[in-house]
Amino acid sequence: MGAAKKLAVPGAKKRKSPRKKVELGSKGLTPAQTHVEAEEAKALGERIKADGGEALGMYLDPLGGHAVVLAMLPIDKVEPTPYQRDRSETHVKKLANAMERVGSFLDPLITVRKDGMYWTPNGNHRLGAMKLMGMKAITALVLPDEDTAYKILALNTEKAHNLKERSLEVIRMYRGLVGARGSEKEADFAPIFEEPHFATFGAAYEKRPRYSAGAYSSVVKRLEAFEDLSLEKGLKLREARADRLLAFDDEVVKVVEALKARGFQSAYLKNYVVARVNFLRFKKEGSFDFDQTIDKLTASVMKVDVAGVKKEDIAKMGGAPAEAADE
Repeated sequence: MGAAKKLAVPGAKKRKSPRKKVELGSKGLTPAQTHVEAEEAKALGERIKADGGEALGMYLDPLGGHAVVLAMLPIDKVEPTPYQRDRSETHVKKLANAMERVGSFLDPLITVRKDGMYWTPNGNHRLGAMKLMGMKAITALVLPDEDTAYKILALNTEKAHNLKERSLEVIRMYRGLVGARGSEKEADFAPIFEEPHFATFGAAYEKRPRYSAGAYSSVVKRLEAFEDLSLEKGLKLREARADRLLAFDDEVVKVVEALKARGFQSAYLKNYVVARVNFLRFKKEGSFDFDQTIDKLTASVMKVDVAGVKKEDIAKMGGAPAEAADE
């Protein structure tokens, strides 16, 4: 008999196909083809000049073929998008000091024009550093498509995101999109939001800034998917799921406090409690309902007997050595 075919399991994640090698020089525009006389770019250049800036050049992006304007913008007309993470003032000061030592600003911002202002989705810290130095102008690549602001946020690598920063960024984008395009499907914005659990965690962080999403990440990632709902309905769903996660967190915190009262000290106490009740660890395949699963886990946490916890159990979570639990 031939080899049995593997059955598709509902809800199981598909493995990504390996990236195929592409021959160098086989894709995109040639340097000559990036020359642009597009009316769209010319019109944008005129608006930039009317805003007090200078259009220095225009070209077509060699990958996507989109018009781009290299411009010098008045710095008071440039601001971060309202969706992205907050600045790190320490990082801003370090950048300002480095720029002053070099004596140059060589990394243009990416911007989109919005109501006479210029939103930058990827240069908040560089912008902050230039403003800290009291500069009058800043170099930018101006793109005509406002949606670029959302897309670029997903690619922002200026300063690595942690889970909280990325989650808050996504939920802010989500809310902004609901206001303008609330009837469109959540699933259509997957490339922008990157991962579905970011929106849910973002809603949780808005309500509880000191929420520890990392302890619940493995569970929530397993349960989440982009939904075939409108953004307006999807936002309500994300907020409802966030409330459930916060109720789960409340019960986990109670157990953590009880463990601390017994002398256990570890940065991994929450992880330990969640792992103890996480039955998904033993179910490698299959799909699970979000609400039912979180409710079941919450009920299980409420039954945890802290008297039966041993210091070796905590140590196995990768925290402090077992002896530390006695200190």
